[in-house]
Amino acid sequence: MRYEITRSHSRGKASFGWLNANHYFSFGSYYNPEKMGFGRLRVINDDSIEPGTGFATHPHQNMEIITIPLEGAVAHKDSTGNSGIIRKGEVQVMSAGSGIRHSEYNASDKEQLKLFQIWIEPNKMNVEPRYDQKEFKYQNSRNQWTQLISPMDAKSESGMKIYQNAYINVSPVSADHEMTYDLKDKKNGAYVLVAEGEVEINGETLKKRDSMAIADLEKFTFKSKAESEVIVLEVPLA
Repeated sequence: MRYEITRSHSRGKASFGWLNANHYFSFGSYYNPEKMGFGRLRVINDDSIEPGTGFATHPHQNMEIITIPLEGAVAHKDSTGNSGIIRKGEVQVMSAGSGIRHSEYNASDKEQLKLFQIWIEPNKMNVEPRYDQKEFKYQNSRNQWTQLISPMDAKSESGMKIYQNAYINVSPVSADHEMTYDLKDKKNGAYVLVAEGEVEINGETLKKRDSMAIADLEKFTFKSKAESEVIVLEVPLA
């Protein structure tokens, strides 16, 4: 097992008044040659967006973009005609493919919006752009994995589909509870993100917003040291 930890305080940071962002990998004005992604996982941004503000319409191409709200609600519009409101417990997926333009705003003029935005490089280029959102209510599934994302060609797997051999699972975890994650593909790696709480993996303590990139394993086990919420992003390493 090989692993690398990113502590919450060591993430890249950007502040624009309306947006406070924390970057796990190089993004925008934050550049760290040692933080260019993890396999096909290219971006994890931990964003806080002020009421009534957001990302104006802008383009993307050939990227699988997943949005997981943590607090508040996202108002989405895109050039394919899709629009929607996404809240905690729901997840949004967008295949940018051959090209898409979209906007993401805080749907509230009173409450702050907090979210993870995740970019995964696709295994199929220039596909027709697509959009999906789904409610999972994973907060109610304590101590068991809820699969949010799975590969497009894995018909028997649950979760919304993307063009990559990647999976995203999440679980709220009780204090002092032990959980195991079995990789779907043994050639993949796992990126463990502690959204809330505190857990221990391989003798290492990870606190809120810490992460661990893990390679060369078929499964791993962690123990929660407090009420926690853990997200595992399983992605190809090559």
